[in-house]
Amino acid sequence: MPAFVWKGKNRLGEVQEGVIVADTRDQASATLKRNGLQVLSIKTQATATKGFGKVKARDLAIFTRQFSVMIDAGLPLVQCLEILAAQQPDKGFQKIIESVRGDVERGATLQAALAKHPKAFSDLYVNMVGAGEAGGILDVILQRLSIYIEKAVKLTSKVKGAMTYPIVVITLAITVVTIIMVKVIPVFSQMYEGMGSSLPFPTIVCIAISNVLINYFYIVGIFVALIVIGLRQYYKTINGHLQMDALFLKIPVLGDILRKTAVARFCRTLGTLTSSGVPILEGMDITARTSGNMVIQNAILKAKDAVEQGRNIATPLAETKVFPPMVVQMVGVGEATGALDAMLSKVADFYEDEVDNAVSALTALMEPLIIAVLGGIIGFIVVAMYMPIFNLANVMGKD
Repeated sequence: MPAFVWKGKNRLGEVQEGVIVADTRDQASATLKRNGLQVLSIKTQATATKGFGKVKARDLAIFTRQFSVMIDAGLPLVQCLEILAAQQPDKGFQKIIESVRGDVERGATLQAALAKHPKAFSDLYVNMVGAGEAGGILDVILQRLSIYIEKAVKLTSKVKGAMTYPIVVITLAITVVTIIMVKVIPVFSQMYEGMGSSLPFPTIVCIAISNVLINYFYIVGIFVALIVIGLRQYYKTINGHLQMDALFLKIPVLGDILRKTAVARFCRTLGTLTSSGVPILEGMDITARTSGNMVIQNAILKAKDAVEQGRNIATPLAETKVFPPMVVQMVGVGEATGALDAMLSKVADFYEDEVDNAVSALTALMEPLIIAVLGGIIGFIVVAMYMPIFNLANVMGKD
């Protein structure tokens, strides 16, 4: 995302300036106005770059925690960045840190320096650092960021772990069935050619599938590749992205995991942002973009629009019918008591535990299901191949 250099007046008439990250100039201006600033000028930051590339979440978490400790110990910002760059094993990340250090040394704010590397530092990261700089609590904000990143990594690894086992088993099953079809079935097919009697329907089906895989494997490969490419291209469209994300949420068990993961991420992100002093509207905007699901994203943006019109957060969240009633109620209590950030953090903890339980349930369900399906397929093939022999034995027995 591009960075914009702005200058404006606050409610006291004091001139302020800084850098803000947004999709467009209009969005940046609107965000500044919502924060009570009269915009005097706003322009694209000419020095903003796309950075050197992505950074592993684990490396970012370690960097952030070490950065927090150094700031808390009273080390100057430039010296902290210099030490962190020197001990960073990832050469790409090392270059990013050195670039950030150089910008800070030349007088840029840490927020502006980080904003030049959107692939490494997300909107959430940049805005929280900006809030920490403005409030003089950069060490506290960095500590919260490191905890947030660590929890996000843990949550993502749980979901990936839940998907790894069934994917590996399904891939193995497809491989085994393909080998049987290509290597074993042709032997039976040649044996049955000289029998001179009609074959049972299941046997004909197995032999036909085997012939297609052997003689037209390239067509099958192209067909499968076209389907995969077509689905990926469709997912890149707005309607396709929305429809497929909605479909994912409706899948039994897996959809429940995805929904709970999105809710946990929403609560954790918004809670971390609000506790760090980021305005609620800006926080909801960032949270929507990091939700990971377009259905959840649209629901958050609808709620944000309602809040912008003066309503509370809980009611529009309930109207979207995407968030569970417990989340809505807890958010409502948090708003009423003035402890929204703490309440969101508790909800996030609860749903992260729920993801744990759902992942365990999925693993327990998938194992017997996959075994049953694989056993059924192989059993069908075996029976289909031996049916002509059984039929021949019956005929010979009658004679």
